Amino acid sequence: MFFKRKPPTRRFTIGFYNLENLFDTQNDPDTLDDDFTPKGALHWNEKRYRNKLYKLGRTIAHTGKKTSRRLPVIMGLAEVENRSVLQELIQTKHLSGKGYDIVHFESPDERGIDTALIYRRKYFEVIDSEAVPLIVDNTDGMRDYTRDILHVTGLLNNERIHVIVNHWPSRRQGAEDTAYKRVAAAAEVHRIMDGVREKETAARFIIMGDFNDNPFSKSIKEHLLSPDLFNPMELLLSQDKGSANYNFKWDLFDQILFSRDFMVAEPGKHSYVEADIVNDRFLTEWSGRFKGNPFRTYAGRRYLGGYSDHFPVYIQLELNV
Repeated sequence: MFFKRKPPTRRFTIGFYNLENLFDTQNDPDTLDDDFTPKGALHWNEKRYRNKLYKLGRTIAHTGKKTSRRLPVIMGLAEVENRSVLQELIQTKHLSGKGYDIVHFESPDERGIDTALIYRRKYFEVIDSEAVPLIVDNTDGMRDYTRDILHVTGLLNNERIHVIVNHWPSRRQGAEDTAYKRVAAAAEVHRIMDGVREKETAARFIIMGDFNDNPFSKSIKEHLLSPDLFNPMELLLSQDKGSANYNFKWDLFDQILFSRDFMVAEPGKHSYVEADIVNDRFLTEWSGRFKGNPFRTYAGRRYLGGYSDHFPVYIQLELNV
């Protein structure tokens, strides 16, 4: 007996995924990537690199597929070393032949990690893209060379949208001590949006990223979120659910916000359907004290062989007819 495959729906998945240090095995003398080389502290080699690429490709392909019945049409990414690793990622088993293309710029981040976007040309046409520097200083008054903000303008099924991909400064030196950097990042996102609004009426935005803050953190709730933006991730974070887990506490640093116009169904335009975290069992630790946490590539210097220390997040939009 043969079962006819169900056709795709009118739902389109837009996701974000922090890939946890997607480095190739080559040493870049201009960045701090020495650990991610065969002779480095992490003994990063071709076999481990290929294993990670395969697993990340599998995860991206799985994101939102159950309800949309198609692979994500747009996926924002963080912690990618260069364009080469992205090209190899979209050529992995689960993504190859699906018409993915890349938007990527090298950023000044000291570790050599960047934000990026992959998209399916069949559904999304890139009109313009830019890397917007985030200029912030450390507490000692020296510039913090962090990731650029990626702004991509394109047509999603012929509807013009603006996608802004972020990876905000980390909390490594303390959440409170570094909070001002993420507030500055929120202000930069609004400067990008204001610049668009000067040229376009009724511009629609999708703002995604690893914000290194939760939905109710000051940088998000008071500085990024505005009356014309909606953050569905506020409904997803709980004591038992998030996109990353540190010290046995769930965080939802990975978020996707969007213009409230997407809450209205208009013919020929997209409207919001749902948001979720991709936390399927295959992406988690199966046992032990970290059961249910993201199955990561490394724990310190110990190689685990997992996917990432973050779960992907996504929203789904429906094209109205």
